Amino acid sequence: MTSAARASRPMALAGGAVLLLALGLVALMVLRPSSAPAAAASSAAPAEASADVGFARDMAVHHQQAVEMAFIVRDRTSDVAVRRLAYDIINTQANQRGMMLGWLETWGRAKSSPGPPMEWMGHTVTARDGALMPGMATDTELDALRSAKGKDAEVRFLKLMTRHHRAGAEMARAAATAAGTEEIRNLASGMVLGQQSEIALMADMLQERGAAA
Repeated sequence: MTSAARASRPMALAGGAVLLLALGLVALMVLRPSSAPAAAASSAAPAEASADVGFARDMAVHHQQAVEMAFIVRDRTSDVAVRRLAYDIINTQANQRGMMLGWLETWGRAKSSPGPPMEWMGHTVTARDGALMPGMATDTELDALRSAKGKDAEVRFLKLMTRHHRAGAEMARAAATAAGTEEIRNLASGMVLGQQSEIALMADMLQERGAAA
């Protein structure tokens, strides 16, 4: 076995573990309350200004950019570990985004709001260069990621996604505490665990590439 192959095995195992954890969390969110759609339809929908509605809207947007960044780096590197992580993020966060948008539809709430993001957290957010919420990459950062290749693209992606996950986990912690529906509390709690696991994985990947988070 070559040294490159030996070096890639721990990362492959770590990436596989993260994927299993993420898929397990998604399955738990889907299967745990098997009557969730019926319960949501029969009970009173969360209020327009609720943490449930606000979190579902904001995190759907936050997840959309994470999926976008993962697609970008997937095509900018041949590194197996980074591409596996990107695949995990694409699948997990696209799945979660679909769940949140589905709940908004079930509740009879619009999928977007004319008001500023993160009002449900009591935050005042000012968009900066396309970054609508904390942790989101700016348009300039996304353009730089699109222009990068190889190790440069990997490091840029890992740094951007680490920041993205940290802010996402903070939002999820707030929702897990403040939400009134079991659907959002369960999903948000799972997000915290999943994103913390990926943050730790990305810190190791950055260290291997001689970069800090």
